[in-house]
Amino acid sequence: MIIPIAVQGASKQRKREAPKGRRVDPVALAEVQALLGDASRSADMLIEHLHKIQDRFNCLSAAHMAALAQEMKLAQTEVYEVATFYHHFDVVKEGDNQPEALTVRVCDGLSCEMQGARDLLAKLPAILGKEVRVIPAPCVGRCEQAPVAVVHQKPIPNADVEQVAAAVAAKETKHVPEPYKDYDAYVAEGGYALLDACVNGGRDVESVIKAMEDSGLRGLGGAGFPAGRKWRIVRAEKGPRLMAVNIDEGEPGTFKDRYYLERDPHRFLEGMLIAAWAVGIEAIYIYLRDEYHGCRSLLETELAKLAQHPLLARPDAPQLPVRRGAGAYICGEESAMIESIEGKRGMPRLRPPYVAQVGLFGRPTLEHNFETLYWVRDILEKGGAWFTSHGRNGRKGLRSFSVSGRVKNPGVKLAPAGITIQELIDEYCGGMLDGQKFYAYLPGGASGGILPASMNDIPLDFDTLQAYGCFIGSAAVMVLSDRDTAVDAARNMMNFFQHESCGQCTPCRVGTAKASALINQPKWDLDLLADLSFVMRDASICGLGQAAPNPVDCVVKYFPQELA
Repeated sequence: MIIPIAVQGASKQRKREAPKGRRVDPVALAEVQALLGDASRSADMLIEHLHKIQDRFNCLSAAHMAALAQEMKLAQTEVYEVATFYHHFDVVKEGDNQPEALTVRVCDGLSCEMQGARDLLAKLPAILGKEVRVIPAPCVGRCEQAPVAVVHQKPIPNADVEQVAAAVAAKETKHVPEPYKDYDAYVAEGGYALLDACVNGGRDVESVIKAMEDSGLRGLGGAGFPAGRKWRIVRAEKGPRLMAVNIDEGEPGTFKDRYYLERDPHRFLEGMLIAAWAVGIEAIYIYLRDEYHGCRSLLETELAKLAQHPLLARPDAPQLPVRRGAGAYICGEESAMIESIEGKRGMPRLRPPYVAQVGLFGRPTLEHNFETLYWVRDILEKGGAWFTSHGRNGRKGLRSFSVSGRVKNPGVKLAPAGITIQELIDEYCGGMLDGQKFYAYLPGGASGGILPASMNDIPLDFDTLQAYGCFIGSAAVMVLSDRDTAVDAARNMMNFFQHESCGQCTPCRVGTAKASALINQPKWDLDLLADLSFVMRDASICGLGQAAPNPVDCVVKYFPQELA
């Protein structure tokens, strides 16, 4: 179409009456302003503010997102791309219907699948009716209670149809924490005396870091980097320095951090503050996965009590903001978590530079998993030699194993590092379920690979499983019986990886989808799967894509009878 010159000129001269993009609805703007109150409008608060809107209106409408963008002085595309990245945000496009008033999530992780999650997903929609949305959810971190359904924010352990229906009918949607050791109880038992000694000169930084190094404690989120060495590295960087605590715990099969946080939160908080003192940290950002609603309530309550402690009232005390995840497994990766804390999509960064050098807000950052900090007080009070005095089969230290699957007594098992799977099952889990025979196990969650029961004598620790194509990671042990197959386990894991890939790099984004499609076929194309595995391991940006082939490769290597 040819536009007349006169019209073209008029168009150029016409002044824009409103900013580009969607016009902001004044009612939506007033609602957003009321929700935010006097909270900061800085860009790093975007996810926190999206949660406020989601919690209030049960979804994120286009009008509210446009209003939030204006209020935070962000482009509407920035708000939209973040909101659509995270699974727990329900973005409603113009013309779409709002989601049902209540959502029930049924965990479809491997442990829950083995205990009947598929049956729940099949039956609940008809029973609960059209006013309730029933959807599958990736692991919710309660594998010892499988199967688990979550009614809005309330988890239903060992769920059946009747329990879920009763919770929905009674409108039981909030998770209330069970009794735990609160601030007063912790202090009454000597809590925070060690922190006081550190800050008031009773301990010096060098002796504290040396004790951590002597203990051999390694990062218990999965990477296994020596904790004491990390403290020394970050302390050597020019300040200001920050700290990020990872309680995202999204690896299927892992629930140890939640277990300890629900029982003794101040042991972790004291270890965290000691680490901050030793390294010279100005602010500590605690990143908690959104599935742990009860833990968030508990943590906010206890942090408010802790603020009354004289040390926290000092002008040089670190700030302690809690940041809420929004349903993204990838944010367990340290740089993706940092991106999320900054209010962005949780996409891993290329390295170098490393987080210890250029991390949160561009500052040197000490990043730690919850459980690593949980052990700081015990190690400093009892000495590094105490921690190394534990262990079996030539290994040293203690490990918190999250055990689920076909054992009589699943749960968190504090056991010597280097224990074998057979010893763990027999001595700590009461053996296999009656009438079931040990068949296989996943030593390190979804990404740690699968081994047959015949390989039951391998010490479970860092560096002991790599020779077999596996690793221990965060010590999430899932036990399979003769009622299960490794093929089905691999399918579950690869479906999970496909769902949780952030999509940033092609090898992971396309590779997980292609591998999932291939292994869901009756006959596997082994040559093509081998090629996929090589490319994903070699070219993926982060550990998700690099480790995703582990379950499939293990099936091919150790369970050929299932592929015959």
